[in-house]
Amino acid sequence: ADVTVTDLEELQELLLVNIENNKHLVTGSVRAKVLKWGEDVTEFQPPPDYILMADCIYYEESLEPLLKTLKDLTGPGTRVLCCYEQRTMGKNPEIERKYFELLQMDFELEKIPLDKHDEEYRSEDIHILNIHRKQ
Repeated sequence: ADVTVTDLEELQELLLVNIENNKHLVTGSVRAKVLKWGEDVTEFQPPPDYILMADCIYYEESLEPLLKTLKDLTGPGTRVLCCYEQRTMGKNPEIERKYFELLQMDFELEKIPLDKHDEEYRSEDIHILNIHRKQ
């Protein structure tokens, strides 16, 4: 696969260290790029086949920019795999509820059943969703 890993500018060095430490596992290509949610994604076009998201639902102010970025990045064939830990403290349940409510305006969601998760890493509070744009 040709992979682009993304994060904020201040984490690019860490991404590069991780790429270097794992280059023996890479059979395609991997590069690190800055991606700030809500900003222009032209340089990431055409739409990727897959987007992998992990623990991206954490504060309310990020929801709209995250959803804008997902809409801008995805094409009709893009699959988004979203993994997140369900948190029950503070505002987290409300933030999750709002995120999924907004997400479902433009996307279809399919929850991956727990018995399909990796046996070693599965947990009742870890959720994986298969997401794609509505047609």
